[in-house]
Amino acid sequence: MDNTLIEKKVLNLDKSTWKLTKIGELAQDISKRVENPGDSEYDRFVGLGNFVSGDLKIKTWETTENLTSSAKAFKAGDILFARRNAYLRRASLVDFDGCCSGDAFVLRENHEKVVPGFLVFLMNSNALWDFANSNAAGTMSKRVKWRDLANYEFLLPPKDQQAQLAELLWAMDAVVEETISVKNSLYVIKKAILKNLFELNWSSDTPFLSAFSQKDFSQKKFAEICSESMFGPRFSSKQYSKNGTIACLRTTDMDLEGNINFETMPLADLPEGKFKEHYLKTGDILISRSGTCGLTGVFNGYQIPVLPAAFIIRFRLNEGAYPQYVKLFFNSDYGKSITNSLASGAVQKNLTSKALLGIKIPIPKRAIQEQIINLVSNLGISGCTNKIASSQALQKSLINQVF
Repeated sequence: MDNTLIEKKVLNLDKSTWKLTKIGELAQDISKRVENPGDSEYDRFVGLGNFVSGDLKIKTWETTENLTSSAKAFKAGDILFARRNAYLRRASLVDFDGCCSGDAFVLRENHEKVVPGFLVFLMNSNALWDFANSNAAGTMSKRVKWRDLANYEFLLPPKDQQAQLAELLWAMDAVVEETISVKNSLYVIKKAILKNLFELNWSSDTPFLSAFSQKDFSQKKFAEICSESMFGPRFSSKQYSKNGTIACLRTTDMDLEGNINFETMPLADLPEGKFKEHYLKTGDILISRSGTCGLTGVFNGYQIPVLPAAFIIRFRLNEGAYPQYVKLFFNSDYGKSITNSLASGAVQKNLTSKALLGIKIPIPKRAIQEQIINLVSNLGISGCTNKIASSQALQKSLINQVF
């Protein structure tokens, strides 16, 4: 779908025939109680953990088996609105029957006034969530009340325009879902490549790996390709400051692929030069020693100094290995199985620097490492990620301009 055309349609919306309407006039809050879901007619349960902010449809659910606490029933076509912790902005359509948490509204559209599925776009607009958050009440965990949400007013298009807008927005959602499906398929291919590669288990006709020979790989301890390692420094989160001059990298600032999100890193106000020996350098390997044990990232530079948190171990490599190759190893299923087996602790698992440095890694010559890095990069996963992000941003922009 052409982005320029979509944006042009958004900018030229004529709202002169749209009518100011309250949500309560268009939807009903359904409160059909299910006392014992495990013995009910429903086999699917949607908890708050199954909601994903920004998703227009519920994609996952839990089984009702052994679920004894009461829940709310819903039907396919209803909208589930998470009323607790409204700042998370979670409201999605369901396309199956089931029951859900009592901390969600079950909203059923009045199809005499709105086309099916139209209100889920309103429920994912910034204006609606700003209203919901400003009206949420409670001390420990704020909740939205239906009487407040029902009184929210917005401009409602005529049904023919609703249908046109819904068709456009759902088409955009289909593009996102299709790209996610392609991305997931590419992940499966990537996992298979890395599993065979790092287990040194493939034949001459194995897809993607036929150009490589196991003879080119030698097992080396991580310590043999490291020049140094160091734990992140300890300092109080009270030293975080919006005006800080040093960024602090935490495990939570890395996704499951080890990619660093610099936007989420807090800033710290620390004395000049303090912890300078801990400042990250381009090419540093960062491995989480607690929490998501073994999660590995590579630092590629930033505009201000960056300190790793205390739960991250920083490693610097010698000239025998590329950081991205080592990252691929530790984040592969094979690498994860090794770090998981080495993590110790009763309540929270932890990794030690000594244990990590003792891990054996199949290391080929640098030229082959580079080929492997390029092979994985060229699968197109990052391109899918960018397409998903841009499509979702465009969809969100359109929703906000409509509502």
